[in-house]
Formats: sequence, structure tokens, C-alpha cells
Amino acid sequence: MEYGVLPAVSFDADLGFQYGGLVNLFQYGDGSRYPMYDHSLYFEISRYTKGSGIYRIYYDSDRLVEGLRVTTDLTYMPELAYDFYGFNGYEAVYNQDWEDDASAAYKSRMFYKMSHNLFRFKTDLQGAIGSAGWRWIAGVNLLNFDIGSVDVARMNEGQDEADLLPSVEEQPGLYEKYIEWGLISPEEADGGFIPELKGGFVYDTRDNRPNPMEGVWTEAVLVAAPEFLGSESGFGKMAITHRQYFTLIPEDLSLAYRLGWQHTLWGDVPFYYQSQVITSVMTGASSTGLGGVRSLRGIKRNRVVGDGMVFGNFELRWKALYFNFINQAFYLGVNSFLDAGRATSLIEVESRLPAMDENRNDYFDFGAEALHVSYGLGLRIAMNRNFIVAVDYGRAIDSQDGESGFYVGLNYLF
Repeated sequence: MEYGVLPAVSFDADLGFQYGGLVNLFQYGDGSRYPMYDHSLYFEISRYTKGSGIYRIYYDSDRLVEGLRVTTDLTYMPELAYDFYGFNGYEAVYNQDWEDDASAAYKSRMFYKMSHNLFRFKTDLQGAIGSAGWRWIAGVNLLNFDIGSVDVARMNEGQDEADLLPSVEEQPGLYEKYIEWGLISPEEADGGFIPELKGGFVYDTRDNRPNPMEGVWTEAVLVAAPEFLGSESGFGKMAITHRQYFTLIPEDLSLAYRLGWQHTLWGDVPFYYQSQVITSVMTGASSTGLGGVRSLRGIKRNRVVGDGMVFGNFELRWKALYFNFINQAFYLGVNSFLDAGRATSLIEVESRLPAMDENRNDYFDFGAEALHVSYGLGLRIAMNRNFIVAVDYGRAIDSQDGESGFYVGLNYLF
């Protein structure tokens, strides 16, 4: 049995200090398949001092049931200040001054935030089709979203008078304005329950799951949330993702890329679900709309939300240094990356807008959506090839996407 332990420590001016930790346990059986494992069990408990956090148990194995890969995820993620920048990427104008502390008298640093609590239970099964890398996918995903305004009173606890946030009544955020304008319906405004059924196919020839040096990993996944199972509204989405890996220098240097597309096939998708990025297997605690650590690094999280979207990630990965420490095998990796994505099917906004007292151009730029691009560098510290600590720094090309992002977590992006 091997394991990796990592403290979760960070600081955010609005969320407070993050504290906690995570443990990833690996069981390799007799070791004949190393670095492939028989069972992986992941635990994370981390909180922010003002209430946000991650509570997660994740299990992955191709030995629990003969002939099947089983992954199960049980997660609760409360967030007091979840990013909300509107719909359709650049068509929703981002004004950085409105969330700067110095401009709080006009807007608020909580202007692009809302409360977002997610409970998720999912189980996915994969089974082989023949012996040439093809697999079928089936799964059930139960999601419960609890959405609302930012708890400003809680955010103000312990703040100096000069730093106090205005109340939602004094200064509504974008979430409250979308409700006022009818872009978020009263039925959806507080969240809801989404029971999701998943099916599809995977073609996988990777030589190593955590950091492949060659092969492809392609999947087509269909998800449906039927009303008869309790969904607030019935809908279906499809996602196709292709990943490919090339060895440039044996064992040490590789080129990897990922191309993804997803689209709404039928029904009305609740706004709080539109940010979900559909995959066969989750590699992190969250998988949400373009922008942030899981998709477009350096671009603000959830900056691109639409009825359909496309994205790509391109990475050079170099294992720069190998060493042994505490009787374990480590390598130090360096990667450079380019990320890009955009909304391809837009959520209808313009025809639904009522007459506005405010300048509409402050909030909307219809027809402006285009490719969102970021670039950056990353560092990886891998123990026994499976437990990988990831550090990434990305910068956005366009100031409408923010400036930059710094991320510390686990695993390669794909």
C-alpha cells in the first residue's frame, strides 16, 4: 500500500484561510502491473475560515468487479462566493473595477459572486468492448444545487469598517440583476435537484493513466436529466472529448493535447447546471464551465458559460529530474501550456431583456463572443508516478477574461 499526503493551506481575502488536508491511498496488488494500481482511495477535507470548503471521497478501481472499472465520488462543496460572470462569454461584459475594493462604493468585490452549495454522488462503470481499447460507459450522477445571494453579513465578520461590503439590497450583484431582468427564472434562482443518467463510449490506448507518453483517449458521452426522476426540467447534452499524447524524447518529453465539444440536444437547461463540463471520469473535485484550473488556466473561473462550447488544451511535458526520497521514487516535471475555448451555442439573452434603467452596454456586448485564450507554465512533483502535486500559473490574453491565475492541486489536467 502506497499513499500520498498533502496539506491544503491557502489564503483568500474574501474566503479567509484554507486549512485541512488530503490523502490518496494506492493498492498495487503484487506489483506486477506497476505503475498501474488495483485500487485508489482519495479523501479530502478542507475548509475556509469563512465557511467554504471541500469534503470528498473518491474511489477508482478495475479490480473491485471483474471486467469493470468502477469510480465512485461523494462530494459536498459549499461556496460562499462562487464566480458568476453571466452567459455567453464576451457577450457578458466583465468590469474589473466593479469588484476592486477601491470601487466598493459603486459596486462591490462580491458583484460577480453568488452562494453555491453542491452535493454530488456519482458512480460510473466502464467495461471493455473486445480487446482493442474500446469501452462502454454507464453512470448515475445525483446533483443537488443550493443557490442564493452572497451572505454579506458573514463576509463582513471581522472586517474593518472601511472594508465592509454593502448589503445585497444596497448593491445587488450580477446574480441578483439577472433575476431582476428575468434571465434567471424564480424557479431556478435557488437551485434544484438534477438526477443525471450517462452513457457512451471510450477509446483508450494510453500507456499510463496519470501521465501518458503515448496513445489516445477519446470519448463520446450522452447525459440526460429526465423530469420523471425529479429533475427541475428535462434536458439532454452530448460531449465529445479527444486527447492524444506523443513521445518526443523517450520517458522524458511529451506533447499532449485535448479537444472538447459539448452541446445541448434538447430541453431547457437550468442556469446552475450550464457550467458543468461533461466527462467520463472526473480528475478533480469539480468540473465546471470554461475558465479556471480545470479548463482555461489564467482565465476567470466560469467566464465562458453557454448552451454549447468548445475548448482545447496543448501542453509540452518534461520530466526534468528523477530522485529518491523517503524510500519512494519521485520525478520533477515542468510543463508549458496554451488553453483556448469559446461558447458555440449561446443562451438566449437579448430578446429576453426588459427595458433597463442602467446602461445596457455596461453589462452586454451582443455578438462579441470569440475565442478566449490563455498561456502559462506548470510544475509537477510525482511520487511513484501516480500521486502528482500540480502547480500552474496561467495568464489571460484578453483583460475581459481577467489577468492571471495561480493554482495548486493534484494531477495533470488530462
